[in-house]
Amino acid sequence: MIVSHDVDGPVEGPVVVLLHSSVCDRRMWEPQWQPLIEAGFRVVRMDFRTCGESPAGQAPYSDAGDVRDLLDHLGAQRASLVGSSYGGRIALQVAALHPERVASLLLLCPGRPGHVPSAELRKFGAAEDVFLDAGDLAGAAEFNAQTWLGPDADAGTHALVRAMQLRNFEIALAVTESHELPESPVDLAAVAAPTLVVGGAHDHPDFRGIAAGLPGLVPGAEHVELPWAGHLPSLERPALTTRLMLEFLPRA
Repeated sequence: MIVSHDVDGPVEGPVVVLLHSSVCDRRMWEPQWQPLIEAGFRVVRMDFRTCGESPAGQAPYSDAGDVRDLLDHLGAQRASLVGSSYGGRIALQVAALHPERVASLLLLCPGRPGHVPSAELRKFGAAEDVFLDAGDLAGAAEFNAQTWLGPDADAGTHALVRAMQLRNFEIALAVTESHELPESPVDLAAVAAPTLVVGGAHDHPDFRGIAAGLPGLVPGAEHVELPWAGHLPSLERPALTTRLMLEFLPRA
């Protein structure tokens, strides 16, 4: 199955694939969509399984495999990957497993394959489960929006994140059997693409630590921390994040 996606921009332009946070779906990239197209990129955004418009898997799958399959479907031999949070984790998997397919990596407050959650992050998960176990999906969505958005996010952004997260909860809870394959270990030293890792000063400590630590694991990776950002900088200050993306992404 090819996951739900959008693609636009010059057919011969360098391909950029936008990978969303698990709190969101591909709508999170709306502020960056048109500016990237106007800059000459062939832009792709996709929904992971059970997110947005992508249904649950009916056969064994992995999200990294879905990214690879989408690239094959589009005839893209190489692409730059931009990943937010969980999307960054998947981007790292793709870049480690298929280094010849990845031209560059831009990771926004990324997760990391193999990361063991801290007690504080497990506490967040337990608090989220209280809402979900009570059937309060709207409350769980609001809790996530409040947790993951930084201080610069406006009311419209909060509403969008709530809506995206609520949709993801509704799809996931309707799934009776998961076909997602267990995550395979990856060697991040195999990543060959130029890599920029962006952290947020207002982000959860686990994710701040992942961002700061990736240059020690990914050859040549650079790290910058945005003093204003929470966990979702592309939504919190869209114009500044778009500028950062345009400055980093290769044009050829």
